[in-house]
Amino acid sequence: MRFSRIGRFCAAMSLCALPLVWSSAQQPDLPPGELVRQAVNNEMSANAASNRHFMFKDEKRTPHLSQTKLIVETRDATAGMMFLQNGEPLSPQQQQAERLRLENYVRNPDELNRKRKQEREDAERTQRIVKALPEAFLYQTDGTQEGTANLGRAGDRLVRLKFRPNPSYDPPSRVEQVLTGMAGTLLVDSTEKRIAEIDGTLQKDVSFGWGILGHLDRGGRFVVQQADVGGKHWELTRMELAFTGKVLFFKRLDIRSSDIFSEFRPVPKDLSFAQAVDLLNAEAAKMTRTAP
Repeated sequence: MRFSRIGRFCAAMSLCALPLVWSSAQQPDLPPGELVRQAVNNEMSANAASNRHFMFKDEKRTPHLSQTKLIVETRDATAGMMFLQNGEPLSPQQQQAERLRLENYVRNPDELNRKRKQEREDAERTQRIVKALPEAFLYQTDGTQEGTANLGRAGDRLVRLKFRPNPSYDPPSRVEQVLTGMAGTLLVDSTEKRIAEIDGTLQKDVSFGWGILGHLDRGGRFVVQQADVGGKHWELTRMELAFTGKVLFFKRLDIRSSDIFSEFRPVPKDLSFAQAVDLLNAEAAKMTRTAP
């Protein structure tokens, strides 16, 4: 699950061969833990093998504003340009600020390297979280539902699993520490053996950084969904975050946001950041010409 275009939560996977594709009537039900393990392995394999890049829309909402961006994945880092704020086109001054922000990355390789490094670190943290799923939780089957265009693969059977912390799990680092206080549900596409959704809620306050850096409050929740956007290529389609807590004991943490990712279009896999900026500028000009 690539939770990381954003940095954005999420991941990839490795050991098993691709699962056999059987009809629903022929496909035996796997024990919940084994189903999760196979799904995680397939996520890891898909992430390692992926060499496709996309342009897509990100509609982000927070309690105070909404923003619509176009995001382009490149060989260097992701490039994003905002087009709407609170449902309205940007002013000429805001459009200029967006162009200058992106041009700064093009003109300053050190800035682009820092952006690339941050995205890589976000992806690595997400990968560690996803790899921990088979061991960090205990699972039980909780019914099924049908996949849709934005959740799993349309028409596939999604197996819903309840999960709760595994009392014998010992987090190897502070990255995985948050899993020790979380419970929720997991949706796994039973045909593709891919994770379609993770919906988790903190059942207790959870420290990160061994209590030195801060903590997340009980009741914090996240929802992450992904789907087949064409050609058996899965991408993040929705992410919701609602967390409060403290950082360094005194600074309040309050994260409340919702992202919908849509309109995925392939772009060349060797696209550079500078070329992505040109592409975004061309899309901006096109949108300006068609605006009422």
